[in-house]
Amino acid sequence: MKIAILDDYQNVALKFADWSRVASKADITVFTDHLDGPDDVVTRLQPFDVLCVMRLRTPLPREIIERLPRLKMIASTGENNPSIDAQAARERNIHITNTGYRSTPTIEFTWALILASARNLVAENISMRSGGWQQPSIGRELSSRVLGVLGLGRIGSEIARIGAAFGMEVIAWSQNLTPERARASGAEWVPKAELFRRSDVLTIHLGLSDRTQGLVSAPDLAMMKPTSWLVNTSRGPIVDENALIDALTSKSIAGAALDVFDTEPLPADHPLRTLPNVLATPHIGYVAEDLYRTFYRDAAANIEAWLATEIH
Repeated sequence: MKIAILDDYQNVALKFADWSRVASKADITVFTDHLDGPDDVVTRLQPFDVLCVMRLRTPLPREIIERLPRLKMIASTGENNPSIDAQAARERNIHITNTGYRSTPTIEFTWALILASARNLVAENISMRSGGWQQPSIGRELSSRVLGVLGLGRIGSEIARIGAAFGMEVIAWSQNLTPERARASGAEWVPKAELFRRSDVLTIHLGLSDRTQGLVSAPDLAMMKPTSWLVNTSRGPIVDENALIDALTSKSIAGAALDVFDTEPLPADHPLRTLPNVLATPHIGYVAEDLYRTFYRDAAANIEAWLATEIH
């Protein structure tokens, strides 16, 4: 058996779990780089029986699964992985497993982005490293400002609770949110337009689906205050990327803090890498030691259990 661990950018998969029992029954290859094109992905993965995939980094649609005749198992990290065509896998008797997951790293990281944006931490740090001192920009207090939460589920409700602890006024909207559920999370339900008009910080916490793709449109962004910030640690395509770039370029909003993008990794020449009012990070909201241990420990255990049924 041959096993491929994909997109291990930090080269830590074998360190965060005990793979010895798996290694005693199969050959393990770790890939620390990322491939985009379907042909390149297929060429790399054709020799493997088992793929261990990190979240949505390498999608496995039907067009790829059908070209991997040796593939027998996909061990995905996280609770679910919509980038895997589960129906195509079932048709070929490919076993799919998932792992434990918790939202704590993303919740904490969202607040890291909000705080860093409010106090211009990146620019101040760059200035210090280059021998400078205080920059012309002046930070903003969060207390008494309006925190808008787009999506008040498992992550959004915790973001709302922390916002209240900072003394912020918390408002929320999503397609299925009710005033009662909003109150239970310490937020005020408002219509979508009001969410965009009133928010000083608008943070997105929705899953990506047909209903949410492009949910944040150019007219929505046009309603935001020129002093407001958009924060997205969920999925890039929830926001109309071209409309966001236009809003940032024209400075109709103050800025954006983004951990997710339409295309990942983000192309080297992409404007979101260089716009001065963007704080961009490379989709690391969930990249934390404890969660990685859960991911790789559970993935190794799932592969070991599956191998036990396949190798006699």
